[in-house]
Amino acid sequence: MHSYEELTSVERELWDAFPTGRPVDLRTDGADDDPANGDGWGSERTIRAGVVAALLLGGNPGQPGTVPALRLAGARISGTLDLGGAEIGHGMWFEECWFEQAVGFYGAATRTIAIKGSTIPGVDLTMARVEGRVEFRKSVLRGRLSLLNARVAGELVLTDAVLSSPGDWAVFAGGLAVEGGFFCRRTTVDGGMRLLGAHLSGGLHMEGARVRSPDGVALLADHAVVTTLALAQGFTAHGTISLRGAQISDQLTFDGAVVHAPGTAVDCSRMQVGVFVFTPADPPSGPVDLQDAQAVAVHDREGVWPDTVRLQGFTYGSLHEKDAPRANSVAYRMAWVERDPGYAAQPYEQLAGWYRQIGHDDDVRRVLLAKQRRRRRTLGLPARLWGHLLDVTVGYGYRPWLAGLWLAALILLGTTVFSTHSPRATEPGQVPPFNPFVYTLDLLIPIGGLGQRTSWYWSGGATAWLAYALIAAGWILTTAVLAGVTRALNRN
Repeated sequence: MHSYEELTSVERELWDAFPTGRPVDLRTDGADDDPANGDGWGSERTIRAGVVAALLLGGNPGQPGTVPALRLAGARISGTLDLGGAEIGHGMWFEECWFEQAVGFYGAATRTIAIKGSTIPGVDLTMARVEGRVEFRKSVLRGRLSLLNARVAGELVLTDAVLSSPGDWAVFAGGLAVEGGFFCRRTTVDGGMRLLGAHLSGGLHMEGARVRSPDGVALLADHAVVTTLALAQGFTAHGTISLRGAQISDQLTFDGAVVHAPGTAVDCSRMQVGVFVFTPADPPSGPVDLQDAQAVAVHDREGVWPDTVRLQGFTYGSLHEKDAPRANSVAYRMAWVERDPGYAAQPYEQLAGWYRQIGHDDDVRRVLLAKQRRRRRTLGLPARLWGHLLDVTVGYGYRPWLAGLWLAALILLGTTVFSTHSPRATEPGQVPPFNPFVYTLDLLIPIGGLGQRTSWYWSGGATAWLAYALIAAGWILTTAVLAGVTRALNRN
């Protein structure tokens, strides 16, 4: 610890100001005040890190009735400011300062830490306990910001800051707990953010932020517990957004976001969220994974989903399309489900359940029919052929009126052809008169009869073959109707 006589004049000024929390401003209101040029500041603006540490550790306690605090602007902090494990009872505010070495608060217990508009090689707050806020607004951190298992009672503010740690995590904050909001608005991060298992009671707000980790993960917040996660209003990520297993009680929004990643762009598998707003400025460059995720409500619009969306196991309470006419809703939703690369019944059943919930029974049938057609592509040749037959005859049971159209067409064909030819009676003089309409209908009914089929016959030729074809068509049509209706009833 330095004695008072060993202090420089500027250090004595800070020493004397500390007991009452009086600000010390060393700025000159000139071009030289830019912290980026702080390594060139002279002794008149230089304060040794040891002096700062001595004050924060009680080197000059305040008098009764005063609140000691360190408030310093425009200074060059030389040496290493290491307060690891310290019990610091005073707040500290640095503004437009230049730090020669990284700042360390490993395992410290402290009050508010505010380093605004400054240049710092890095900050270590691993396992720190902060009874106040942590702020790096407009600062430039040329190294890692470590918040591993840290606890912050107030807000954590990185708004307008620039953090750079290429090839590494620029923000390393697994297990971080913040009781206030975590604000990263318009922040630029080169190196990615790791928030694995973080608890952010006031939400994570990254409107307008730019996060770059092009060969890996830009934002890793797997298993995080967050009230609100705002990746919106110009948020840009070069790298994957990973939210696997995250619990977001209120809203996750990608409104106006841009996400570019070499692989999966957005991974929300097993996520639980209240309102999921997916309206990015452009579709993400890679797949979106929503497998086994849960959402109370989903808000999106046409043209925002990538070519691949993994939806197996994704459940939701309601769907809302922004700026979309109601007439296009079901077509848009079925195209959305079709983006899943592999067939699974659940996404279709979930979508049909939503339409059933809001009373759109016609849309329910359209979705379930699309499910059967998608399933058909995965079957072997015999099953595919049978599926095509069920589709064209009764629409897998969801369009039974098709059977009526086929029946009417066959009756019209048979009636027309048979009315121009004369059949032979099986027992002349003892059979009812020939009626081509009733005869055709009798051929199409596979069970029972109307007396015409057993009373009249054709001696050969195309007319006889038509009669045989109508008998076969009757059996096929009846079998398809029974199979399709049974399938539909079982599913419903």
